Amino acid sequence: MDYVISGIQQVGIGVPDVDRAWAWYRCYFGMDVPVFREAAPAPLMTRYTDGVVQQRDAALVLNLQGGGGMEIWQYTSRTPQPPAFSPALGDLGLLAARIKSRDVGRMHAWLATQQLPGLGPLHVDPSGRPHFFVRDPYSNLFQVVPSATWFSKTKHLSGGPTGCLIGVRDINRALSLYAGVLGYDRVLYDERGVFKDLSVLPGGDRTVRRVLLGHYAEREGPFSRLLGPTQLELVQALDGTPPPRPLFGDRLWGDLGFIHLCYDVQGMDALRARCEQAGFPFTVDSANSFDMGEAAGRFSYIEDPDGTLIEFVETHKVPILKKRGWYLDVRKRNPRKPLPNWMLKALGLNRV
Repeated sequence: MDYVISGIQQVGIGVPDVDRAWAWYRCYFGMDVPVFREAAPAPLMTRYTDGVVQQRDAALVLNLQGGGGMEIWQYTSRTPQPPAFSPALGDLGLLAARIKSRDVGRMHAWLATQQLPGLGPLHVDPSGRPHFFVRDPYSNLFQVVPSATWFSKTKHLSGGPTGCLIGVRDINRALSLYAGVLGYDRVLYDERGVFKDLSVLPGGDRTVRRVLLGHYAEREGPFSRLLGPTQLELVQALDGTPPPRPLFGDRLWGDLGFIHLCYDVQGMDALRARCEQAGFPFTVDSANSFDMGEAAGRFSYIEDPDGTLIEFVETHKVPILKKRGWYLDVRKRNPRKPLPNWMLKALGLNRV
């Protein structure tokens, strides 16, 4: 079997307090459906934790309107560290998570009534689509963007993550991974200059190249209808000062910020072979099924050309109705076929 990418499963977010962070994401982004919550060691990630097995508390949460989830991640064995510098446009890594919205203007107006200190102005991107940036209480940057693709409907104006803004040294080199392996083969724009809609960001006065990527083919797989189509925007500084800095260059995976971008996949062995062929070998591989208490699967990691961590998860088991012990074994189904809508909507019975 060839590999199947169903979409962005989640964006990993390192925070100092899981419960407070989740309360904020529930309120403002509607991330109110838990998939798992587990406090445990992370023995397979020692490559990125200085060779020491660290303890952590993590929760994976969803918005059933559609989009990916958030893996809210907190160290419990050490104090999570911020970067030694203020991240800016031109730096390397996951600069912002893109959040889908039914109505960007209305959502911006509503957030303005909440008097959030991290809310930026409403702008349009080079394609003319409205968007805005907002920061959570931990300075993590989110970009709210429009979407016409939804799985279900609630009263909230937003769905979940639908992509990322990623800083890279060389867009052409990065495309070998993001287009060649991950399937982002559609260029929605490719522009160079100083951009008004990025001026609100630190470093927003820099001359950059920015490329917005989508995908022509509709995603397949068990969770593809829920996760939906996604877009990535790659940003490369074209001036040399200051030089680009890796956001996690001097820190551990799991420290404060966006720690990884995770894709839900089927056919992990085929994906491993494709990544090796493209020059992006797995750096971590759980090999068999790992257990997160309420969910199970196989996970792996690669690094993009600048060291940004991309995670792949092949889901084996997912809780549908935890109170009654109803779990779905994904391995018994056609890996390309989406799960029935009613089955995914049943996750909402666990809503907080």
